[in-house]
Amino acid sequence: MDEQQLETILLGGTRRYTRLEVAEKAGISPERATRLWRALGFATVGNDEVVFTEADIEAVRTAVQLISSGLLDESLEAPVTRALGQHLSRLAEWQADMLRSLIEGNEELRHDDQQITVLVNNLLPELEKVQTFVWRRHLAAFAGRMLTSQRDDLPARTVLPGVAGFVDMVGYTGLTRQLDESELSDVLENFEGIASDAIADQHGRVVKMIGDEVLFVADSPAEAAEIALTIVERIRAEGNLPQVRAGMAAGRILSRFGDVYGSVVNLASRLTSTARPGTILVDRELAGVLGEDPEYEVRPGRTVAVRGYRRLRPYVLRRASRNDGQ
Repeated sequence: MDEQQLETILLGGTRRYTRLEVAEKAGISPERATRLWRALGFATVGNDEVVFTEADIEAVRTAVQLISSGLLDESLEAPVTRALGQHLSRLAEWQADMLRSLIEGNEELRHDDQQITVLVNNLLPELEKVQTFVWRRHLAAFAGRMLTSQRDDLPARTVLPGVAGFVDMVGYTGLTRQLDESELSDVLENFEGIASDAIADQHGRVVKMIGDEVLFVADSPAEAAEIALTIVERIRAEGNLPQVRAGMAAGRILSRFGDVYGSVVNLASRLTSTARPGTILVDRELAGVLGEDPEYEVRPGRTVAVRGYRRLRPYVLRRASRNDGQ
């Protein structure tokens, strides 16, 4: 299929404007237009390059309106734009790869540009519908949590008490040398599926998947414990996946543009790095809470020295052993 024809379909129009023309029509300075373009993750273009469409102008106008209305603080314009660009670029890359696989796997499509055009034209609005639906559902969930709390707490809602946890596959680097691309993709797909299901079932949130590792957050210690234990148990039961290990810590977590930060996140990462295959380590605060729950056993481990912590005391988390006399 002709690249320009495909691009016109996906962009919703042809490239007609330069960077300076977009800035002029949107009513902003060229410097500000360039900052927004870079923040979205796109390469800088020259003043005379015709690369923008009517949709680009409308998008810039919308961003300006959000700021002028007071909904978005001007100081957050670049960070918000950057976060949006990073998350959506990953989604777009996956979708492009999915489309390529679909075309390559269909002999008729591979040699018929007209059929590809029809496919893309039909597929694009359906993808947009699904994306809008998923976004609205997630927005409703997050807004519900935040807005049901007392209004006096709203300004500080970006720093919340909770639990941060990491789960990663042991021996992943060696595994990449043994498996071909298809086999490695299957392993990662299984791991991500098990992790995502366990996190969703306990009302947690996947912050990000980092290859062989998942970072998640949960509102309560019990939910976090169930997430980590379930992932470890399901991976073990799968049999054909590498073992995993986990680390979790509780406290105040800074949430910023879809990512999480703070000492709690760092501590969870350090605990994960010291955990043995098939085990879950938690910090002192989380151990204190879970140790009072009859569903779990928490035992102190040996003090270790890791980066940033000279004497770190981990606690091993397990399900409580049952002895009902049966």
